[in-house]
Amino acid sequence: MFLLLFKTFHSLSYTTISTSMALLERLPSYQMEIFDIIRYIKDPEHPQTLEDLKVVYAEGVRVEHRSRHQELNECQPSIPIPTRNVRADTISSDERLNVYVEFTPTVPHCSLATLIGLCIRVKLEQAYPGQLKLNVCVKEGTHNTAAEISKQLNDKERVAAAMENSQMKDLVMECISYA
Repeated sequence: MFLLLFKTFHSLSYTTISTSMALLERLPSYQMEIFDIIRYIKDPEHPQTLEDLKVVYAEGVRVEHRSRHQELNECQPSIPIPTRNVRADTISSDERLNVYVEFTPTVPHCSLATLIGLCIRVKLEQAYPGQLKLNVCVKEGTHNTAAEISKQLNDKERVAAAMENSQMKDLVMECISYA
């Protein structure tokens, strides 16, 4: 009996390790996949994309592999996300891909920074419906109220309330459908 349990535990560990290695090898492509989804969002004030205005950039998207037991702090690079290219059943319950998206508003007093962040969040939630917990933050030191905006963007209730407003929803949809 003991030998059988050991073998079962050993084979499960081996599977977990091989899955972890496969996920770690794909981290850079996950980063580019996420960036490709948000790069073409239209700025609410300008006819350019967020990438054209250097609001979003590949270096602002981070994907990390973390254990489920590690603490997740606001605006830290640590958000679970199974992606379209990985079947959810191949990820161990103790393994996570964590995604952090940082953006830089065009000016430190940008009045539409919250809307820009909301567009990023909604676009990624549409791309990965029901599959992610996302962390979108304003780059520290680039906006007068970066911490407050980041807190709002990562509050599910505030995001849901904002998207219930028909005018806000129309603005977000206009920006994220731009291509």
